[in-house]
Amino acid sequence: MSGVELLAVALVMAVGVVGVLVPVLPGLLLVWGAGAWWTIADGGGPGRWAVLAVMSALFVAGTLAKYVLPGRAASASGAPIGTMLVGAVCAVVGFFVVPVVGLLVGGLAGIYLAELARLRDPVRAGASTWAATVAFGVGLLVEICAGLAMAAVWGLGELVT
Repeated sequence: MSGVELLAVALVMAVGVVGVLVPVLPGLLLVWGAGAWWTIADGGGPGRWAVLAVMSALFVAGTLAKYVLPGRAASASGAPIGTMLVGAVCAVVGFFVVPVVGLLVGGLAGIYLAELARLRDPVRAGASTWAATVAFGVGLLVEICAGLAMAAVWGLGELVT
């Protein structure tokens, strides 16, 4: 693989890691796709397929953790799934009303309003909203770590294979 092709793979992986933070881009999927292209473009080989297998495991683990950890943490703090669904819908609406920033603002506003309607106490609704925010932050952190680990595995694979 030429230096330009390797640079392209690294660039797509970097965009994928940034894509974890930017909701328009499919973050981990871009990182995994770049690794799959790297594997297949040169005809594979056992080392490259092993790298792709490890990247695939990290992709699945990161994607599952992105959805499972926040849900568990939010429900442990007392926020029901309905509150999370309202937050998700408001996040999507917010994204289109105020691009990029609206996702966060809409999601938080939706969670707060749903919790306020459920609890009828602004202080408890705020605490519950904060717990949900922390839970989503944990999911985002896990996803970023998975993307970085995938890129690191690819980099090590490029050096070794």
